[in-house]
Amino acid sequence: MWGGRFSQKPAELMQAINVSIGFDKRLAAQDLAGSRAHAAMLFSTGVVSGEDAAAIRGGLDTIAAEIEAGTFPFRDEYEDIHMNVEARLRELIGPAAGRLHTARSRNDQVALDFRMWVRDACDRTIAQFRTLQRALLEKAEAHADTVMPGFTHLQPAQPVTFGHHLMAYVEMFGRDASRFADARARMNESPLGAAALAGSPFPIDRVQTATALGFDRPTANSLDSVADRDFALESLAAASIAATHLSRLAEEIVIWMTPQFGFIRLSDAFTTGSSIMPQKKNPDAAELVRAKVGRLLGSFTQLSVVMKGLPLTYSKDMQEDKVPTFEAFDALELSLSATAGMVLDLEPDVERMSAAAGAGFSTATDLADWLVRELGMPFRDAHHVTGSAVKRAEVLGVGLPDLPLAELQALDARITAGVYDVLTPEASVASRRSYGGTAPDQVRAQIERWKEALA
Repeated sequence: MWGGRFSQKPAELMQAINVSIGFDKRLAAQDLAGSRAHAAMLFSTGVVSGEDAAAIRGGLDTIAAEIEAGTFPFRDEYEDIHMNVEARLRELIGPAAGRLHTARSRNDQVALDFRMWVRDACDRTIAQFRTLQRALLEKAEAHADTVMPGFTHLQPAQPVTFGHHLMAYVEMFGRDASRFADARARMNESPLGAAALAGSPFPIDRVQTATALGFDRPTANSLDSVADRDFALESLAAASIAATHLSRLAEEIVIWMTPQFGFIRLSDAFTTGSSIMPQKKNPDAAELVRAKVGRLLGSFTQLSVVMKGLPLTYSKDMQEDKVPTFEAFDALELSLSATAGMVLDLEPDVERMSAAAGAGFSTATDLADWLVRELGMPFRDAHHVTGSAVKRAEVLGVGLPDLPLAELQALDARITAGVYDVLTPEASVASRRSYGGTAPDQVRAQIERWKEALA
């Protein structure tokens, strides 16, 4: 591989630490696509002959077929996917294979392959987020009227609808998808043609190869072209944020599945049992999704540490960019699929949710709002009166809807029986009709907005 400069083979330990074909063979499709585009450009600019270009194209097609069939001879002695392909190409077509590397280095080759792989991964991830959002929309639409408690500090706060709760995750995952789309747009420049670091003396056409490979343009600086891994870092940052969102939903599924809550049921498809306790039905899929965030945050940190102190341009440290990125996207894609499956599978216990929606004096804010709206009371005064009403209800062991009118009038004589119209969870959610609120008609409006956006 190294021509005349080296006269001895590397030590076995050097070979062991240096070889990357075990993981970068995942770049095979991107490597072949880049080589095809490069060969076509070399022919069109007159750098290689039509005969050699045709031989290269045929050899690359044969290699693609071998990889597809599982018969390609991946060999550690050739270190990486690039040299494995080049060595096999030489076996197939002879010396003409050596012309393919004209005006190209492994530095811009790997930068291209990896960028294309991450771009493809972003496309897959965006599509998966859309699938998950549609699953949430389907469940939210079915339960736009289902009342449940809303929480702050995991304490009952105000009643909401289950549909509204699910729509919060539609918004979260929409932002996640947009982050991947933004990252994809920024990475869509081709580094091919930057060569080792300084560009090429050959009359290459970088716009041609960029266009052939679906890029918007070639990168503008040859040094940055081979040194940059921002596209991977940005994607891993987006993946880390997305994983925290998936983990939050997974945590809620775990909580909702407990007998103490009993808000939802998952079928046998997304639960497991216990080796010793026959009664157990564990939400293990949710628990594993919850745990995956550690992998993704770890991958982002790992690549950040690799890149943090590297002088321009390429250093072999950057070979360590692929494993954390591959692992992160594997974990994210699996988590997205599992979460979408759980969302479609789960069934809420409507009666249990409704009963819990009124617990913890969850309509106290509705009482305060009624005092402001009907009696013209300043909100801070209404807050104080309502707090006193809650305290009295606690003493009597009743909820606010069951607090006698006389007790309320002892706090303010102007309170009338009309106050009871706002003290049920159903009345509470129906009143929250501000844009983005939990009222069922607002929930349905947001569902329709997202349906159009995802169409």
